[in-house]
Amino acid sequence: MVFDTPQETLAYVGRLLFERRLADFAGGNISLRVGDEIFITPRFSGARQQWNVDPMTIVSGKIDNDEVLQRPNFSREGKAHLAVYRNYPEANAIIHSHSFHVMAFCAAGRPILPVLEATEKFGVIQVLPFAPSHSHELAGNVVKGLADQRQRITGHAAALILPKHGLFTVSKDIYLCLDAVERIDWNAWCILAQKLLPTD
Repeated sequence: MVFDTPQETLAYVGRLLFERRLADFAGGNISLRVGDEIFITPRFSGARQQWNVDPMTIVSGKIDNDEVLQRPNFSREGKAHLAVYRNYPEANAIIHSHSFHVMAFCAAGRPILPVLEATEKFGVIQVLPFAPSHSHELAGNVVKGLADQRQRITGHAAALILPKHGLFTVSKDIYLCLDAVERIDWNAWCILAQKLLPTD
């Protein structure tokens, strides 16, 4: 889908994430880089808007300064988004999701191995060191975790597991980013479901 504004695009992607069980009411956020600006879903998009995000509530601001951090509705996890855009000029889209099947791996602090051909391009989804939600430490861990994944960002997407928290996916394009989130979630389901298969 092509929309006239980044705000409309983010609202649409947010609805898709929720409908496909890739986001929940507890949180997550989506952002876009457009030129030198960040556009990001507002704080409490799940809890207050149930991911039916009003495009008028999307928060935007310059990437190269901290003014946007002072906006009342700026996502608390937006620090990590800003840090990625500042350090990786090839990144244009970020989805932090609470994907249904991936959350089991986040809770256990375990990496996700690619068991499907469709996810081999993402490699092993590594687990970052734990850092408190919404912290500068978490943002720093994300930036470091992407250091050897620049080709994945420009090719399709790069993803990281935030322990006890969710999945953090970065791409050059929002729809490639969304595609990666769902592929990784299906991959996670396949790993979990294999435990139920007969052993003989």
